[in-house]
Amino acid sequence: MQSIVEMKGLLLVAILATAGTLVACNKAESPNKTANDVAQAEQSAAKDAAQARREESKNVADAQQDVAKAEEKAEKQDADSAYNVAVTKAEGDHKVAVEKCEALRGKQQQACKDEADAALKMAKAEAEAHKAAAP
Repeated sequence: MQSIVEMKGLLLVAILATAGTLVACNKAESPNKTANDVAQAEQSAAKDAAQARREESKNVADAQQDVAKAEEKAEKQDADSAYNVAVTKAEGDHKVAVEKCEALRGKQQQACKDEADAALKMAKAEAEAHKAAAP
């Protein structure tokens, strides 16, 4: 029985110690400590904001580079497509011209084909020049 009384006593001491600790938690800090804590919190917040701004600036710069690369790629693809269209058209025009030359005879036919070949060569050179001039 004595042990039950001792246990109750120990329990009472533990409860009082816990209550004392909890009462101390609600104690106000000194104005100096509060001012120091506020200054540290403001400094930490400013540091975090500066880091976020640096990261945002880097993200914007990376995005701008990606856009520039995509635009450059699109311009090259446009130039390649325009070149392919011009060459295809020139080759089609050449075939039509050669077929028309078939109606002629001898030197006239050969001169006609030479002219068609020269027109094809000129059209391909122009297409190549436009492609090379593209960004």
